[in-house]
Amino acid sequence: MAQFAATHIPVLRDEALAGLALRAEGRYFDGTFGRGGHARAVLSHLNAHGRLLLMDRDADAIAEAQRAFANDPRVAIRQGNFADCGEWSEVRDLDGALLDLGVSSPQLDDPRRGFSFRHDAPLDMGMDPSAGESAADFLNTAEEGEIADVLWRCGEERMSRRIARAIVNARAQSPIASTRELAELVERAIGRRERNKHPATRTFQALRIHVNDELDSLKRGLRALTAALKPGGRLAVISFHSLEDRIVKNFIRGEVPATTRRGLPLPEATQSPLRAVGRAQFPSEKEIAANPRARSAVLRIAEKNPIGAGT
Repeated sequence: MAQFAATHIPVLRDEALAGLALRAEGRYFDGTFGRGGHARAVLSHLNAHGRLLLMDRDADAIAEAQRAFANDPRVAIRQGNFADCGEWSEVRDLDGALLDLGVSSPQLDDPRRGFSFRHDAPLDMGMDPSAGESAADFLNTAEEGEIADVLWRCGEERMSRRIARAIVNARAQSPIASTRELAELVERAIGRRERNKHPATRTFQALRIHVNDELDSLKRGLRALTAALKPGGRLAVISFHSLEDRIVKNFIRGEVPATTRRGLPLPEATQSPLRAVGRAQFPSEKEIAANPRARSAVLRIAEKNPIGAGT
């Protein structure tokens, strides 16, 4: 919602814009509008012939985009998952594309959304609450093994089995419905293991990633945006944990072939259509001091190879 726009601080904004090598008449895509910090900066570099395509899954983010840019002829706005950007006819011949992954500050700070255990709220966590199952739906219906797998795969939680067992035991008495209930359940199950880090942090991350299908969406989105870039077009991706960053890094280098059955040869890896531009970039100490949520951010820039050079 609009009242949260002022609290959003775009992470690695200047570095991302520099990496995109913006052209005044260029065509650009922002697939994670959030509250528009990066988008406003991109738009400030465009002339009357430039084009900026804005997309987000979150209805509140789209409402903010409409409020700010609906009357700007350079801007087009669409609600949806950036993974499906290939279905939008505007997403073509791009000079650059930007993804700022994960949950935004306004989403974290809005207690109604259920992303954070700092507030007691319904356990939702949906980027688009009108679509898909909530975190509560998943926890109250999934098998114990599936819950443990999600906590390990999406949160790298070493105590995933113990937490899953505690969840199943607790829901047998009454459904798990609130953020505080889940956070306290996890803390009772595994105790406090890390200084300055709540024991439920990885569990909440894992559930958010699973409910929103974030990792698969990232893989699909990277493929779609690479196809939509012009040769020489730039891709800038800001990620906030190792699972995302690993996917981005491997995609830029060339996707690792999927594992096959034992005894069968691995398929040949294809050369990536992208080349890395510089090394991974991280927030400065000054930026982290001003915005502690930037601490784990990583920015990677890639450029699409000329036709025939990397395919």
